[in-house]
Amino acid sequence: MAVRLKQAGLENVVLLERAHDVGGTWRDNTYPGAACDVPSHLYSFSFAPNPDWSRSFSPQPEIWDYLRRVAKDYDVVRHVRFGHDVTDARWEPEANRWRVHTTGGTVTAQFLVSGCGPLADPSIPDLPGLRSFQGRVFHSADWDHGYDLTGRKVGVVGTGASAIQFIPEIQPKVAKMRVFQRTPAWVIPRHDRDITTVERRLYNAVPAAQRLARTLIYWGRENYILGFAKNPRLLKIVEKLALANLRRGVTDPELRRRLVPDYTIGCKRILLSNDYYPALNAPNADVVTDSIAEVQPDAVVTRDGTRHEVDALIFGTGFHVTDSPIAHRIRDAQGVLLADRWNQGPGMNALRGTTVAGYPNLFLLAGPNTGLGHTSQLFMLEAQIGYTMAALRYAHDRGVDRLEPRAEAQESYTRWVQEKMEGTVWVTGGCDSWYLNEHGRNTTLWPGFTWDYKLRTCRFDPGNYHLRTLPGAGRSRRRARRLRGAR
Repeated sequence: MAVRLKQAGLENVVLLERAHDVGGTWRDNTYPGAACDVPSHLYSFSFAPNPDWSRSFSPQPEIWDYLRRVAKDYDVVRHVRFGHDVTDARWEPEANRWRVHTTGGTVTAQFLVSGCGPLADPSIPDLPGLRSFQGRVFHSADWDHGYDLTGRKVGVVGTGASAIQFIPEIQPKVAKMRVFQRTPAWVIPRHDRDITTVERRLYNAVPAAQRLARTLIYWGRENYILGFAKNPRLLKIVEKLALANLRRGVTDPELRRRLVPDYTIGCKRILLSNDYYPALNAPNADVVTDSIAEVQPDAVVTRDGTRHEVDALIFGTGFHVTDSPIAHRIRDAQGVLLADRWNQGPGMNALRGTTVAGYPNLFLLAGPNTGLGHTSQLFMLEAQIGYTMAALRYAHDRGVDRLEPRAEAQESYTRWVQEKMEGTVWVTGGCDSWYLNEHGRNTTLWPGFTWDYKLRTCRFDPGNYHLRTLPGAGRSRRRARRLRGAR
């Protein structure tokens, strides 16, 4: 977002970052084996291709290095105020500004953009007795690298995308590993490989070759939607791949039975791994399917009364997604939190997943129903950024000081999204996933092709907005020309 604003000639841009460096989830998630499950060439900004990816699925350090390099190359870092955790942001209609309080001070802004991703704040279940545990406890997103797991008895809670990456890494080190599984995941092979020196040289010398590779990956991934949202029966092919992967990795028939999901593949995120099943099949590993009753100072007790002694508990239990933490810090003119506004209805919703009625001049990146379960999230983010830039161009070109979506337009859009969601595997697949809120509505994912979303956000739609110019609001034709030139 900052890159696009600067390219449009706008330098009065401030980024508020609570941490010490840029990078978001790829800065924070440093657990062993952390890597992307979207191919590298697609999991990068369209305006900043990286011809030097080392693998087809990039590891965490490489992605973090890429993000820091982009921030530096595009002169974004000087706009960042590190150590500024936003505690409260409130719209002040008299001043036509957002007043944003942070741990590092207060700023005001005419336009406020939330770049808070959904995979940012770890979610740890409130297990009875957890506070009494005398061993080491940490979440995968806050990995304790100072704690040596060698020879320890380790309990892992959760079997999601992070857990299947770190479990194979720690299994050979620990004395005993117990994986407390609430719901098994569908896991298909990970076709990962080194990107050869010849390929990297080609991409550096002929950028069009990398763009072609990116395009082919994009359309290959886009075809997944045919099964997810159009005809779930097509997913039977993928299910057979997952079952074959399970048979190769697990020899014990009883363990294999415990690892077969009872829901349609795709209902939860499909995971990629070649070594997860072999790790669970190892002699020092055990998969526990009875639910956790309580945690004692030195053990986890399951509902069947079994005590599982552990020295450490590692949570791979995901993040706060449908209860967006930033929504608990954004207030309208009356002081109503965005989280409370959403809780009054069926959950998170926003026009184009980006703007919210009652909260003028606010844009949400990675907002409601803009997430993906099959391809690169960066594609959706760039579409949202394009929509935000179109709105800002419109405002500057016409001297508009305030824009706010009409409630009826937002409601109509939300109904349309949920109607499209009907019949998708995420709703009919028979699972309880982090895509769904407490009302059983999928407020997280986009229910179709990403190119469709791109078309719907390629231009600003002023008819769906309340627009006003406050008295004395001047218009800078020079800035307007710059914005038009950046289209």
